[in-house]
Amino acid sequence: MAKSQDGDSWKVQIQRQKERLLAASSLFIQRCQRAFSFNKPAAVIGRFFCHFSMASAPSATTPAVLVQPGKPLRLADIDPANNEPFDHKKKVDKRLDELREQLSDYQEKLYAEHHRSLLLVFQAMDTGGKDGAIRVLLTGVNPAGVEVAAFKQPSSEELNHDFLWRIHQRTPGRGHIGVFNRSHYEDVLVTRVHGLVEPFVWQQRYQDIVHFEQLLTHSGTRILKFFLHISKEEQATRLQARLDNPKKRWKFEPGDLKERQLWEGYQVAYQEALAATSTAECPWYVIPANDKRARDLAIAEIVVAALAEMHPKPPAATFDVAAQVII
Repeated sequence: MAKSQDGDSWKVQIQRQKERLLAASSLFIQRCQRAFSFNKPAAVIGRFFCHFSMASAPSATTPAVLVQPGKPLRLADIDPANNEPFDHKKKVDKRLDELREQLSDYQEKLYAEHHRSLLLVFQAMDTGGKDGAIRVLLTGVNPAGVEVAAFKQPSSEELNHDFLWRIHQRTPGRGHIGVFNRSHYEDVLVTRVHGLVEPFVWQQRYQDIVHFEQLLTHSGTRILKFFLHISKEEQATRLQARLDNPKKRWKFEPGDLKERQLWEGYQVAYQEALAATSTAECPWYVIPANDKRARDLAIAEIVVAALAEMHPKPPAATFDVAAQVII
Protein backbone atom coordinates (compact mmCIF):
# COMPACT_ATOMS: atom_id res chain seq x y z
CA MET A 1 0.00 0.00 0.00
CA ALA A 2 2.84 2.38 0.87
CA LYS A 3 4.42 1.75 -2.50
CA SER A 4 1.14 2.53 -4.23
CA GLN A 5 0.76 5.75 -2.28
CA ASP A 6 4.29 6.80 -3.22
CA GLY A 7 3.48 6.07 -6.83
CA ASP A 8 0.27 8.08 -6.69
CA SER A 9 2.12 10.98 -5.02
CA TRP A 10 4.73 10.96 -7.75
CA LYS A 11 2.06 11.00 -10.46
CA VAL A 12 0.25 13.87 -8.76
CA GLN A 13 3.47 15.91 -8.59
CA ILE A 14 4.12 15.30 -12.28
CA GLN A 15 0.57 16.29 -13.18
CA ARG A 16 0.82 19.49 -11.15
CA GLN A 17 4.13 20.33 -12.80
CA LYS A 18 2.54 19.85 -16.24
CA GLU A 19 -0.35 22.11 -15.26
CA ARG A 20 2.04 24.83 -14.09
CA LEU A 21 4.03 24.63 -17.33
CA LEU A 22 0.88 24.78 -19.44
CA ALA A 23 -0.37 27.78 -17.49
CA ALA A 24 2.96 29.58 -17.91
CA SER A 25 3.04 28.77 -21.64
CA SER A 26 -0.51 30.02 -22.10
CA LEU A 27 0.31 33.31 -20.36
CA PHE A 28 3.47 33.73 -22.46
CA ILE A 29 1.58 33.15 -25.71
CA GLN A 30 -1.14 35.62 -24.71
CA ARG A 31 1.52 38.26 -24.08
CA CYS A 32 3.12 37.49 -27.44
CA GLN A 33 -0.21 37.92 -29.18
CA ARG A 34 -0.71 41.31 -27.56
CA ALA A 35 2.89 42.43 -28.15
CA PHE A 36 3.12 41.52 -31.82
CA SER A 37 -0.54 41.66 -32.83
CA PHE A 38 -0.24 38.25 -34.48
CA ASN A 39 -3.53 37.10 -35.91
CA LYS A 40 -2.40 33.51 -35.44
CA PRO A 41 -3.62 30.57 -33.34
CA ALA A 42 -1.78 30.11 -30.06
CA ALA A 43 -0.29 26.81 -31.19
CA VAL A 44 1.29 28.52 -34.21
CA ILE A 45 2.83 31.26 -32.06
CA GLY A 46 4.16 28.67 -29.62
CA ARG A 47 5.94 26.87 -32.45
CA PHE A 48 7.16 30.21 -33.80
CA PHE A 49 9.10 31.04 -30.64
CA CYS A 50 10.27 27.51 -29.94
CA HIS A 51 12.05 27.42 -33.28
CA PHE A 52 14.72 29.86 -32.13
CA SER A 53 14.78 29.74 -28.37
CA MET A 54 18.05 27.85 -28.02
CA ALA A 55 21.44 27.94 -29.72
CA SER A 56 22.32 25.07 -31.99
CA ALA A 57 25.70 23.44 -31.57
CA PRO A 58 27.68 23.27 -34.82
CA SER A 59 27.63 19.98 -36.66
CA ALA A 60 30.42 17.59 -35.78
CA THR A 61 31.59 18.01 -39.37
CA THR A 62 32.32 21.73 -39.04
CA PRO A 63 35.37 23.40 -37.45
CA ALA A 64 33.12 26.10 -35.93
CA VAL A 65 33.13 26.39 -32.13
CA LEU A 66 30.00 27.38 -30.20
CA VAL A 67 30.93 29.71 -27.32
CA GLN A 68 29.30 28.18 -24.25
CA PRO A 69 27.30 30.71 -22.20
CA GLY A 70 28.87 31.52 -18.88
CA LYS A 71 32.10 29.65 -19.57
CA PRO A 72 35.55 31.23 -20.10
CA LEU A 73 36.95 31.24 -23.63
CA ARG A 74 40.56 30.97 -24.77
CA LEU A 75 41.04 31.84 -28.42
CA ALA A 76 44.56 30.45 -28.22
CA ASP A 77 43.01 26.99 -27.79
CA ILE A 78 41.17 27.24 -31.12
CA ASP A 79 43.27 26.60 -34.21
CA PRO A 80 42.48 29.32 -36.80
CA ALA A 81 43.92 27.08 -39.52
CA ASN A 82 41.58 24.16 -38.79
CA ASN A 83 39.73 23.30 -41.99
CA GLU A 84 38.72 19.70 -41.28
CA PRO A 85 36.77 18.21 -42.91
CA PHE A 86 36.46 21.09 -45.39
CA ASP A 87 39.81 20.56 -47.09
CA HIS A 88 38.53 19.12 -50.38
CA LYS A 89 37.90 21.99 -52.80
CA LYS A 90 35.38 20.32 -55.12
CA LYS A 91 33.33 18.88 -52.28
CA VAL A 92 33.36 22.21 -50.44
CA ASP A 93 32.25 24.13 -53.52
CA LYS A 94 29.47 21.64 -54.25
CA ARG A 95 28.17 21.71 -50.68
CA LEU A 96 28.36 25.50 -50.56
CA ASP A 97 26.27 25.75 -53.74
CA GLU A 98 23.66 23.44 -52.18
CA LEU A 99 23.51 25.52 -49.01
CA ARG A 100 23.20 28.81 -50.87
CA GLU A 101 20.30 27.39 -52.86
CA GLN A 102 18.61 26.42 -49.59
CA LEU A 103 19.38 29.84 -48.12
CA SER A 104 17.77 31.55 -51.09
CA ASP A 105 14.66 29.41 -50.69
CA TYR A 106 14.40 30.07 -46.94
CA GLN A 107 14.96 33.79 -47.47
CA GLU A 108 12.07 33.95 -49.92
CA LYS A 109 9.80 32.15 -47.45
CA LEU A 110 10.92 34.40 -44.60
CA TYR A 111 10.18 37.45 -46.73
CA ALA A 112 6.74 36.13 -47.67
CA GLU A 113 5.88 35.15 -44.10
CA HIS A 114 6.78 38.67 -42.93
CA HIS A 115 6.68 37.93 -39.20
CA ARG A 116 10.28 37.24 -38.21
CA SER A 117 13.79 38.26 -39.18
CA LEU A 118 17.35 36.97 -38.98
CA LEU A 119 20.36 39.04 -37.93
CA LEU A 120 23.91 37.90 -38.68
CA VAL A 121 26.70 39.70 -36.80
CA PHE A 122 30.26 39.51 -38.13
CA GLN A 123 33.33 40.53 -36.13
CA ALA A 124 37.01 39.92 -36.84
CA MET A 125 40.46 41.39 -36.61
CA ASP A 126 41.56 43.49 -39.60
CA THR A 127 41.76 41.30 -42.75
CA GLY A 128 39.68 38.67 -40.95
CA GLY A 129 37.47 38.20 -44.01
CA LYS A 130 34.16 39.79 -43.05
CA ASP A 131 33.52 41.31 -46.49
CA GLY A 132 34.39 38.11 -48.32
CA ALA A 133 32.38 35.87 -46.01
CA ILE A 134 29.29 38.07 -46.36
CA ARG A 135 29.63 38.26 -50.14
CA VAL A 136 30.01 34.49 -50.54
CA LEU A 137 27.14 33.69 -48.17
CA LEU A 138 24.65 36.01 -49.86
CA THR A 139 25.48 35.16 -53.47
CA GLY A 140 22.20 34.28 -55.15
CA VAL A 141 20.00 35.71 -52.40
CA ASN A 142 17.36 38.27 -53.42
CA PRO A 143 18.83 41.64 -52.35
CA ALA A 144 15.32 43.00 -51.74
CA GLY A 145 15.14 40.84 -48.62
CA VAL A 146 18.60 41.64 -47.25
CA GLU A 147 19.83 44.62 -45.25
CA VAL A 148 23.60 45.04 -44.79
CA ALA A 149 25.05 47.60 -42.39
CA ALA A 150 28.77 48.35 -42.06
CA PHE A 151 29.55 50.21 -38.84
CA LYS A 152 32.54 52.52 -38.98
CA GLN A 153 33.79 55.06 -36.44
CA PRO A 154 30.76 56.80 -34.86
CA SER A 155 29.78 60.20 -36.23
CA SER A 156 29.36 63.26 -34.00
CA GLU A 157 25.58 62.76 -34.17
CA GLU A 158 25.90 59.12 -33.12
CA LEU A 159 28.22 60.04 -30.25
CA ASN A 160 25.50 62.33 -28.90
CA HIS A 161 23.39 59.24 -28.18
CA ASP A 162 23.88 55.97 -26.32
CA PHE A 163 26.14 53.45 -28.05
CA LEU A 164 23.21 51.28 -29.17
CA TRP A 165 21.24 54.12 -30.77
CA ARG A 166 22.81 53.80 -34.22
CA ILE A 167 22.66 50.00 -34.03
CA HIS A 168 18.96 49.74 -33.31
CA GLN A 169 18.13 51.81 -36.38
CA ARG A 170 19.79 49.23 -38.64
CA THR A 171 18.24 46.05 -37.24
CA PRO A 172 16.32 44.08 -39.89
CA GLY A 173 12.61 44.52 -40.41
CA ARG A 174 10.22 41.61 -40.43
CA GLY A 175 10.84 39.24 -43.30
CA HIS A 176 14.42 40.40 -43.82
CA ILE A 177 17.90 39.03 -43.23
CA GLY A 178 20.10 41.68 -41.65
CA VAL A 179 23.90 41.60 -41.73
CA PHE A 180 26.19 43.63 -39.47
CA ASN A 181 29.74 44.10 -40.78
CA ARG A 182 31.19 45.08 -37.41
CA SER A 183 28.61 46.01 -34.85
CA HIS A 184 27.78 47.21 -31.34
CA TYR A 185 30.63 44.99 -30.15
CA GLU A 186 33.12 47.61 -31.29
CA ASP A 187 32.06 49.53 -28.18
CA VAL A 188 33.45 46.83 -25.88
CA LEU A 189 36.51 46.14 -28.05
CA VAL A 190 38.04 49.30 -29.52
CA THR A 191 37.00 51.44 -26.55
CA ARG A 192 38.56 48.93 -24.17
CA VAL A 193 41.82 48.31 -26.03
CA HIS A 194 42.42 52.02 -26.64
CA GLY A 195 41.32 53.05 -23.15
CA LEU A 196 38.64 55.40 -24.48
CA VAL A 197 36.32 54.71 -21.55
CA GLU A 198 36.73 53.56 -17.96
CA PRO A 199 36.66 49.77 -17.40
CA PHE A 200 33.32 49.91 -15.60
CA VAL A 201 31.76 51.39 -18.75
CA TRP A 202 32.64 48.57 -21.15
CA GLN A 203 31.95 46.01 -18.41
CA GLN A 204 28.42 47.40 -17.97
CA ARG A 205 27.97 47.34 -21.73
CA TYR A 206 28.17 43.54 -21.71
CA GLN A 207 24.84 43.44 -19.87
CA ASP A 208 23.44 46.26 -21.99
CA ILE A 209 24.21 44.22 -25.10
CA VAL A 210 22.69 41.04 -23.68
CA HIS A 211 19.49 42.89 -22.77
CA PHE A 212 19.39 44.62 -26.17
CA GLU A 213 19.72 41.32 -27.99
CA GLN A 214 17.05 39.79 -25.77
CA LEU A 215 14.73 42.62 -26.80
CA LEU A 216 15.37 41.91 -30.47
CA THR A 217 14.87 38.18 -29.94
CA HIS A 218 11.60 38.69 -28.10
CA SER A 219 10.51 40.96 -30.94
CA GLY A 220 10.97 38.19 -33.50
CA THR A 221 14.61 38.49 -34.61
CA ARG A 222 16.88 35.49 -34.42
CA ILE A 223 20.53 36.47 -33.91
CA LEU A 224 23.65 34.55 -34.92
CA LYS A 225 27.08 36.02 -34.17
CA PHE A 226 30.30 35.01 -35.91
CA PHE A 227 33.87 35.79 -34.89
CA LEU A 228 36.18 35.08 -37.82
CA HIS A 229 39.33 33.79 -36.14
CA ILE A 230 42.63 34.24 -38.00
CA SER A 231 46.21 33.95 -36.82
CA LYS A 232 48.59 36.88 -36.50
CA GLU A 233 50.76 35.30 -39.20
CA GLU A 234 47.79 35.05 -41.57
CA GLN A 235 46.97 38.69 -40.95
CA ALA A 236 50.54 39.67 -41.88
CA THR A 237 50.24 37.69 -45.13
CA ARG A 238 46.95 39.37 -46.04
CA LEU A 239 48.17 42.87 -45.19
CA GLN A 240 51.23 42.35 -47.38
CA ALA A 241 49.01 41.06 -50.20
CA ARG A 242 46.99 44.27 -50.04
CA LEU A 243 50.12 46.36 -50.29
CA ASP A 244 51.48 44.33 -53.20
CA ASN A 245 48.27 44.32 -55.27
CA PRO A 246 47.29 47.72 -56.74
CA LYS A 247 43.68 46.53 -57.08
CA LYS A 248 43.50 45.69 -53.37
CA ARG A 249 45.65 48.55 -52.07
CA TRP A 250 42.59 50.72 -51.38
CA LYS A 251 41.75 48.35 -48.52
CA PHE A 252 45.04 49.07 -46.75
CA GLU A 253 45.33 51.84 -44.18
CA PRO A 254 48.49 52.76 -42.25
CA GLY A 255 46.36 52.62 -39.12
CA ASP A 256 46.01 48.88 -39.64
CA LEU A 257 49.65 48.48 -38.61
CA LYS A 258 49.03 50.40 -35.38
CA GLU A 259 46.06 48.18 -34.60
CA ARG A 260 48.20 45.13 -35.33
CA GLN A 261 50.56 46.16 -32.54
CA LEU A 262 47.61 45.77 -30.17
CA TRP A 263 46.93 42.20 -31.26
CA GLU A 264 47.21 40.60 -27.82
CA GLY A 265 44.98 43.22 -26.24
CA TYR A 266 42.32 42.60 -28.86
CA GLN A 267 42.51 38.83 -28.37
CA VAL A 268 41.83 39.25 -24.65
CA ALA A 269 39.04 41.76 -25.30
CA TYR A 270 37.42 39.47 -27.85
CA GLN A 271 37.50 36.31 -25.78
CA GLU A 272 36.07 38.07 -22.73
CA ALA A 273 33.36 39.84 -24.74
CA LEU A 274 32.32 36.66 -26.53
CA ALA A 275 32.17 34.69 -23.29
CA ALA A 276 30.15 37.42 -21.56
CA THR A 277 27.58 37.84 -24.34
CA SER A 278 27.08 34.38 -25.83
CA THR A 279 23.65 33.20 -24.74
CA ALA A 280 21.35 30.31 -25.60
CA GLU A 281 19.18 32.68 -27.63
CA CYS A 282 21.99 34.73 -29.23
CA PRO A 283 25.07 32.53 -29.55
CA TRP A 284 28.58 33.36 -30.64
CA TYR A 285 30.40 31.02 -33.02
CA VAL A 286 34.18 31.12 -33.43
CA ILE A 287 34.93 30.34 -37.08
CA PRO A 288 38.51 29.27 -37.92
CA ALA A 289 39.13 31.61 -40.85
CA ASN A 290 42.65 31.14 -42.17
CA ASP A 291 41.12 28.89 -44.85
CA LYS A 292 38.52 30.99 -46.65
CA ARG A 293 36.59 28.07 -48.17
CA ALA A 294 36.30 26.28 -44.84
CA ARG A 295 35.22 29.56 -43.24
CA ASP A 296 32.50 30.16 -45.80
CA LEU A 297 31.12 26.64 -45.58
CA ALA A 298 31.07 26.62 -41.77
CA ILE A 299 29.07 29.86 -41.72
CA ALA A 300 26.63 28.65 -44.37
CA GLU A 301 26.00 25.40 -42.50
CA ILE A 302 25.08 27.29 -39.32
CA VAL A 303 22.89 29.89 -41.03
CA VAL A 304 20.93 27.34 -43.06
CA ALA A 305 20.46 25.12 -40.00
CA ALA A 306 19.05 28.09 -38.07
CA LEU A 307 16.63 28.94 -40.87
CA ALA A 308 15.55 25.31 -41.04
CA GLU A 309 14.71 25.49 -37.32
CA MET A 310 12.77 28.71 -37.86
CA HIS A 311 10.86 26.91 -40.64
CA PRO A 312 9.40 30.01 -42.32
CA LYS A 313 6.25 29.46 -44.36
CA PRO A 314 4.51 31.72 -46.89
CA PRO A 315 1.01 32.72 -45.78
CA ALA A 316 -1.97 30.82 -47.12
CA ALA A 317 -4.05 32.50 -49.80
CA THR A 318 -6.79 34.74 -48.42
CA PHE A 319 -8.96 34.30 -51.50
CA ASP A 320 -10.63 31.47 -53.35
CA VAL A 321 -7.86 30.23 -55.64
CA ALA A 322 -10.20 28.11 -57.76
CA ALA A 323 -12.44 31.10 -58.43
CA GLN A 324 -9.64 33.11 -60.02
CA VAL A 325 -9.80 33.02 -63.82
CA ILE A 326 -6.98 34.47 -65.88
CA ILE A 327 -8.19 35.53 -69.32
